[in-house]
Amino acid sequence: MKKILIIGSTCADIIIDLEDHLPKSGEDVHVRAQRMSLGGCAYNVSDAVRHTGAPCILFSPVGKGVYGDFIRQELERRGIVSPVPMPDSENGCCYCFVESSGERSFVSYHGAEYRFEKEWFAILDPEEIESVYICGLEIEEPTGVNIISFLEENPGLKIFFAPGPRLGRIRSELLERIFRLHPVLHVNETEALEASVCETVEEAARTLYGRTANTVIITLGERGCYFYDGQKEEYVPAVKTRQLDTIGAGDSHIGTIMGCLQKGDSLGEAVAKANRIAAAVTGISGALLPDETARAILA
Repeated sequence: MKKILIIGSTCADIIIDLEDHLPKSGEDVHVRAQRMSLGGCAYNVSDAVRHTGAPCILFSPVGKGVYGDFIRQELERRGIVSPVPMPDSENGCCYCFVESSGERSFVSYHGAEYRFEKEWFAILDPEEIESVYICGLEIEEPTGVNIISFLEENPGLKIFFAPGPRLGRIRSELLERIFRLHPVLHVNETEALEASVCETVEEAARTLYGRTANTVIITLGERGCYFYDGQKEEYVPAVKTRQLDTIGAGDSHIGTIMGCLQKGDSLGEAVAKANRIAAAVTGISGALLPDETARAILA
């Protein structure tokens, strides 16, 4: 079986649980708890793919410094080695502020984990790869063009693009180059409506499909997920859960979809499983499900 290539960041998540809400300017708030965890969009996606049993390559630079050392130790403990050479710069981190409602806000310190050198892609053998995950954060960086160039040079790869809330900050010419590669687009409802300038999910999906000519998947929180593939549209219901925090829910959703599709599931089946996994992720602190939990859900 060919592999899923996951391009993006692995970082240290500093998870800060607030007693109530994010502070306003000048306001003091209390912290209930804090901890450091392995995170980053690419790593979270790779962990979800791993749970499905599909083979994957985590193509993620890990820099120097205290956060880089922590990440390397955690990856080694899990038996994961990124083929990317260690950059000569510091790794960043992500401060994840979690309000009592479970909503999360990120403050990111970008370091080596977001920057991709052109020569690194020569390490990869495109013949081993079936599909590719990319995120908007890395494309936004000055070296994001190197990721796009690799994809353009290998047009047979199936691309899954999760631009995230930074969609509007990616240079329009880079975004158009990605859209011309016909990626499967994975966005949440807010991102879809803002990017399409539409008022309904259905209109947004059709507008975005007109730009990518490929499937558009829109997550809807507690209302589940909607997808449109140019012919068929479907709402897949959510799974009720107690929301502890939403860190990594979107990453786990797209990772599960990619892994399940690689294993032969239909898109509807893959989205239903992804909804169950994402619901479980929102019911725990942080982004990473225990192996036994994920296996039970996917079974």
